Amino acid sequence: MRILLTGKNGQVGGELQHILSELGETTATSRSELDLSDPDQIRNTVRHFRPELIVNAGAYTAVDKAESEPEIARAVNGIAPGILAEEARTAGAVLIHYSTDYVYSGEARAKPYLETDSTDPVSVYGKTKLEGDLAVEESGVPHLIFRTSWIYGREGKNFLRTILRLAGGKEELRVVDDQIGTPTWCRSIAESTGQIVVQLLKRGDGSFPETVAEVSGVYHMTCGGRTSWHGFARSILGLADPKPQPQLVGIPTKDYPAPADRPAYSVLSNAKLKATFGIALPDWEEALRYCLRSDV
Repeated sequence: MRILLTGKNGQVGGELQHILSELGETTATSRSELDLSDPDQIRNTVRHFRPELIVNAGAYTAVDKAESEPEIARAVNGIAPGILAEEARTAGAVLIHYSTDYVYSGEARAKPYLETDSTDPVSVYGKTKLEGDLAVEESGVPHLIFRTSWIYGREGKNFLRTILRLAGGKEELRVVDDQIGTPTWCRSIAESTGQIVVQLLKRGDGSFPETVAEVSGVYHMTCGGRTSWHGFARSILGLADPKPQPQLVGIPTKDYPAPADRPAYSVLSNAKLKATFGIALPDWEEALRYCLRSDV
């Protein structure tokens, strides 16, 4: 199977590159090789490589910066997925696309979101990601949209690395404790994606696109459980045990102003993913332990 992967230098994309290469002839692209803000470049790349599976791990993820750069955020997050979907449909290919918990508002919420719940993003980032989701759905291409949350890993720019870096030189860390979600290791996402692709390839009742078409839709894909950013930081420090250990102080969101609003509650239910594919990602604390013990 010929596979085209976007965003190979991102957290999820970097993990996917290793996994997808075992499933087929994989062409992995970075922003310098495939600029998702350039529609012509997207079309030309897909038509050149003629993939049977497109995995779109590329995205504009600078949540705060998106507030001042809505055009580029929309081009990459909102328009590019639709173009990839159109090209995949024309080529008879399948599209896997990654979305975010930021498509939900998180207001007055006390239970995990289902895929059928209404979306109401409160930031430019969330709005543009939702535009991309809708473009994929409306294209008619066989697709899987995986919505995930609070992604972290041993490389790249993320909360885990920030806390570990700050812990080395701060006596006190002030971290928001009134935003609730689920930290999700990028490797868990990539591994689960690979397992799902293998499952669908092994189903012998039709072609790969036909098989995917039967299960096309949005699926939540996060680790299990829930915590706050403060709780996440506490677990990171407890497991990494830096010396000296900084004092961790919980603060409300209003004391940490940022250009973009965040969902106050964005825990996602993974019941549909498990019911359809029999897959459940590990609890977030278990995944964090694995991540900190990994070499990379």
